[in-house]
Amino acid sequence: MPSRRHDLLARLVPAVRRSRELDDEPTERARVEAWHATLDQGLDRTLPTRAVPRFAKRWEATVTDIGFPCHVLTPRGRPVTRTLYYVHGGGYMAPIDPFHVRYATRLADAIEARVVMPDYPLAPEHTWKDSHDALVDDAARWAGSEGGAVLAGDSAGGGLALSMALSMRDRGLSQASSLVMHAPWVDLTTSTPETFAADAIDPWLFIGKVQAYAAWWAGSADGLDRPEVSPALGDLTGLPRALVLYGTRDLLAPGCRLLARRAAEAGWDLTAIEEPDLIHVYGLLPFVPESARAFRQVTEFLR
Repeated sequence: MPSRRHDLLARLVPAVRRSRELDDEPTERARVEAWHATLDQGLDRTLPTRAVPRFAKRWEATVTDIGFPCHVLTPRGRPVTRTLYYVHGGGYMAPIDPFHVRYATRLADAIEARVVMPDYPLAPEHTWKDSHDALVDDAARWAGSEGGAVLAGDSAGGGLALSMALSMRDRGLSQASSLVMHAPWVDLTTSTPETFAADAIDPWLFIGKVQAYAAWWAGSADGLDRPEVSPALGDLTGLPRALVLYGTRDLLAPGCRLLARRAAEAGWDLTAIEEPDLIHVYGLLPFVPESARAFRQVTEFLR
């Protein structure tokens, strides 16, 4: 049974984020593009750190240019033994959120890591082609550095992290030591039959928006099944050991199950944790016992 705090947030988060089904694709596109026009642009885009207590005292923040901003957070006065390369979610159309930074810094503290967080170009103005190569090269550079790198992400960022791992393998580049994905978006075709049943019970994600955002990121409906966009449909052999966590009250759960099935067929070392009745990216929710349990599972996996 989900906790009362989880069920409260399952109602509050969609309300706060004004989650609703889209009216039509052109209206949604215009809304998102207008929102993007209000965001900071270029290398001076501000990292939202307000959810991280005493951030400035505990972390040194720099920005590198990999064709777009990439934030590097180094702990002050604490050991660093490796890198956490964290790719944020948000349907490929939303920027880094304060709770992405909160989660990444908490996890980095627990595993003695620095954080590298790319601020990749967003859809619909951009597609996967505008960032994929730069992300792959940058992640491989950190993976080949002292201590190596953990590659992690949530939702769209989890799917993007997996697609990066596929390309790092295919190009013979240094690979991450391990891969962690929270409710990753790994099948943008939404062809898994259970997807529409999941849509009926998910309070946060909506099938119309998911399909619109998928087409924006792919660049066209014809590109939805390529591995850079839907990595669950790619060759899953020879990848780093991985952990995926997701709840069943999640529109993306069918894609996560598909990933687990295909991983088993490919002989990929993937541990899948499915939690009954929990919502999308429950592992990033603040102050709920389910996210605390997920955090322990992730840190135990990475030790």
